[in-house]
Amino acid sequence: MADQASRLRNLLEELSEAEVGSKQIGELDLNLENDTRVIAITSGKGGVGKTNLAVNLALEMQKSGKKVLLIDADIGMANVNVLMGRVTNRSLVDLLDDEVELEDVVEEGLSGVKYISGVAAIETALNVNRSAQRMIHRKLSNAGKLADVIIIDTGAGLSRYVIEFILVANEVLLVTTPEPTALADAYAVVKAYSKYSKKREIKLVVNRIRDEEECLEVTDRLNQTTQKFLNISVECLGYVYEDRAVRAAVKNQAPFILSKPNSPASKCVKELAKSLLTGKDMESVSKGWRAMLDKLFDF
Repeated sequence: MADQASRLRNLLEELSEAEVGSKQIGELDLNLENDTRVIAITSGKGGVGKTNLAVNLALEMQKSGKKVLLIDADIGMANVNVLMGRVTNRSLVDLLDDEVELEDVVEEGLSGVKYISGVAAIETALNVNRSAQRMIHRKLSNAGKLADVIIIDTGAGLSRYVIEFILVANEVLLVTTPEPTALADAYAVVKAYSKYSKKREIKLVVNRIRDEEECLEVTDRLNQTTQKFLNISVECLGYVYEDRAVRAAVKNQAPFILSKPNSPASKCVKELAKSLLTGKDMESVSKGWRAMLDKLFDF
């Protein structure tokens, strides 16, 4: 962990000023006059389950009685619509058309969740310049009128585009896994957040754990670094178990909280949603007989 963290501690300083730091970081405004709650779900690297968490958490919060809008803010590697099993008509970049307004790109997802799709095209991402970003931001400014809860699935990493979506949120969920490289990248996100935000509303979600002890170990390892170099601690909101139901759901393009509502991963997401809605700590989730099988057969 120390080696990887050392490699990334200077990441922000290495980013060019054209990307981060001098050009009004944080100008995005989602017009939250009706007290809409904005939750950004982010990660330092791809492949840690960020989008899967965003989709399933949105579905569970909708089920709990909240009107949810899920924004796939990833331009280049978006896949919220894929995980929902939907073919979308329009995406975030369609807002660059003068005649397209916010309501035109809002799609109807599963269980009543509305969503705005990102774009799964690297070429498009390369062509979205600063002026285009400002136009997207301007049209997103009315999103606060459409939902009780807005969940933003950011792109992975620390581009200026990602940071601005993180900063607009009331709270940030930082998703990581126990792998050392994922933890090192998670540290870089905490550093960016602490540098550009006066708030300290960032919480950790540890994905793909084998048991609760592993979650505690990951949180402790991250905080050893953040306390030493940033003088801050990151609270852990909770965890999601490594679960075959998740992999099966991705293959079938059906969120696991719908296809396997009693799976260990689904129970974890339900507890995470409850914790967010009530402000109480996540309750312990037992894997039961699955825990024994995992140990015996190394699932």
